[in-house]
Amino acid sequence: MTKSGFIAVVGRPNSGKSTLLNHLIGEKLAMVSKKAQATRKRMNIIVMHGEHQLIFVDTPGIHRKERLINEFMLEEALKAMGDSDLILFLAPVTDKLDEYEKFLALNESKRAKHIIILTKIDHVRQEKILEKLGQYQRYQDRFEAIIPFSVNKKVGKKALLDEVVKYLPESPALFDTDIMTTDNIRDIYKELIRESVFENLSDEIPYESDVTIEKIDEGDLMDRVYATIVVEKETQKGIIVGNKGEGIKRVGRLARKQLELFSQKKIYLDLHVSVKKGWSKSRGSLEEQGYIF
Repeated sequence: MTKSGFIAVVGRPNSGKSTLLNHLIGEKLAMVSKKAQATRKRMNIIVMHGEHQLIFVDTPGIHRKERLINEFMLEEALKAMGDSDLILFLAPVTDKLDEYEKFLALNESKRAKHIIILTKIDHVRQEKILEKLGQYQRYQDRFEAIIPFSVNKKVGKKALLDEVVKYLPESPALFDTDIMTTDNIRDIYKELIRESVFENLSDEIPYESDVTIEKIDEGDLMDRVYATIVVEKETQKGIIVGNKGEGIKRVGRLARKQLELFSQKKIYLDLHVSVKKGWSKSRGSLEEQGYIF
């Protein structure tokens, strides 16, 4: 009997969730940034492992902040935890156990089974990894397994997927076995453009910005994508546009490259910037941008 199920991937901001998922799928789908809180919404990433279908749910980092957009992001992570058959909790090896203890408190009512993935182990010596494994043993009755894992070393992928399959229900595939995600093309293009904003602009801009896909004209050899970067202040618009338009050109170049890598087509990208004051602090504006509470 084949198995199929949902696996929520959770952890603090910048714990390596999106990097792990892109490694497991072998494609660039989940948004990766060195800056924390890049992921805002859940995204299903589908991995076929033999006959089994594993639907990983990428989530925003677990954190608490006063802003409404951060409240939405925490709710997205909690919903994924509640709806999944298994949780992967990503714990960087250099972290104290505080973040794991916060996760246990959030998971108390859900009682969802979880596996700890000890990430970024290539950054420390073997004795540090063994020390950390020892610290987690005080909670050994709470987790199903703990797995040290390094994306950079490119080992352990099969062992991780084998372990995940153990805890999934028997079921035929829930989605078409040929697709990698349930997200539509607009959402994927939006996230790839937003990632370029994160990578190219100073720290204060990305968190008050978003991307709206106005229109996509799909062709056999080329997609024409019309998009708008939304910010909260005129000064932010000026920074994005940059001197003689150099800022938005830089964002556009990286975004177009990422879109072409994903689509395997040529991309014409028409990119503009618009000011929408206080959009991240208004429930109505957030819902207009696709963040539905």
